[in-house]
Amino acid sequence: MKNELDSKFLLQVFDKIRLHGEKQDEQYKLNGITAFTDHDGYTLYIEDVNVKLQFGFHNQYHFDYDSTDQYEIFEKKLKQIDREY
Repeated sequence: MKNELDSKFLLQVFDKIRLHGEKQDEQYKLNGITAFTDHDGYTLYIEDVNVKLQFGFHNQYHFDYDSTDQYEIFEKKLKQIDREY
């Protein structure tokens, strides 16, 4: 299964979640998506209840999910955030 999300898109959505989301500790939550970074800020994490995305140095990323349906729902949420904010 191939997941290709544009790095510019991911960074844009991450920033929108930070700007418009609710901050809880060091995490930001918006429309069912949580976004946060590691302690040095080099790795971004964007996740919902079923899908975890780790996006890091040199635009490398890793998805963790159990089904294609979960991934597709996650991707729709990211695109919705991008459109709405």
